[in-house]
Amino acid sequence: MSFNTIGIIGKFSDPTLGITIETLGNFLLSKGARVLLEQGGSETLTHSPNLETADIATLGTECDLVIIVGGDGTLLHAARELSDYDIPLVGINLGRLGFLVDISPTKMTDELSNILDGHYYEDQRFLLKSAIIRDQKIIHEGDALNDVVLHKWNTVRMIEFETYVDGQLVNSQRSDGLIISTPTGSTAYALSTGGPIMHPSLNAVVMVPVCPHTLSNRPLVICGDSFIELLVKDGLEDQVHITLDGQLNFGLQQDDRIQIRKKDKPIRLLHPEKHDHFQILRAKLHWG
Repeated sequence: MSFNTIGIIGKFSDPTLGITIETLGNFLLSKGARVLLEQGGSETLTHSPNLETADIATLGTECDLVIIVGGDGTLLHAARELSDYDIPLVGINLGRLGFLVDISPTKMTDELSNILDGHYYEDQRFLLKSAIIRDQKIIHEGDALNDVVLHKWNTVRMIEFETYVDGQLVNSQRSDGLIISTPTGSTAYALSTGGPIMHPSLNAVVMVPVCPHTLSNRPLVICGDSFIELLVKDGLEDQVHITLDGQLNFGLQQDDRIQIRKKDKPIRLLHPEKHDHFQILRAKLHWG
């Protein structure tokens, strides 16, 4: 696959980003690529090469590859925005953990040179598509690469809801919430709440309760093709929320339904050729 037009999306609020973008842009131009910088970011950079700028939709329709410069949160945002365009993504890690953005800035040009020459490992990750149903109408829709989280908000009280999988009742529970996580998100919020680490290649979803009142309520792994529905039984709009990837947030009311299913189009992540998922786990989680 040839990468003739390459987009750059960055965490432009990071003051250290400018010099990395400048180095990256000049490197890609030297390789003969057309480079498009996400519109709205260029004016915040103190160091910026003379690059074309474009909005997300233009990046989606014109780019053969998009490079994300920042942390995992930056890639999560970009993945949701570009999920319908079938464009491979590469991550340069300026953040902390970096499970998704796995290329160090110090090795950026060497690793990208190999990727541009076709030496890479492609990893496909599925997203979750969610919809909030109120009075039999869809009032919000959104995608998540990590997780969809039903949780309490602005209250110390637990919330009450029912969980259905493929139309069958799983349970009715009182808790602080429920995390519906993809394998990608299993190393994020779900992990800190006691959920299992799932290999990215699995077609599975894990449902992890947050501080459940019933101690036998444990994380439940189900098929990734399952249709999940949550029914809010008790709560006011300022007390129950749904959050996508920790970035998009919506208030819920009693009797609202949240429907969650796998999104048809996966995200394509490109990694260095010798990418090792278990090595990343050892490094990021400080395993021996």
